[in-house]
Amino acid sequence: MINKSLLKILACPDCKSGLKESGKNLKCTNCKRIFKISNGIPSLLPKNQ
Repeated sequence: MINKSLLKILACPDCKSGLKESGKNLKCTNCKRIFKISNGIPSLLPKNQ
C-alpha cells in the first residue's frame, strides 16, 4: 500500500497523468500503464507495454 500523500504527487512518466492503486501495482488513469510496487516503493518503469 502506498502512502496517500505520496500517491497524490506521483504521475505517469509517459503521459504525466495521475496514478491509482490497483492491487499490488499502480495504474495510470489515462494510458492504463501498470507500474510495480515493491516493498512499498513504486517502480515507475512500465511493467507491461
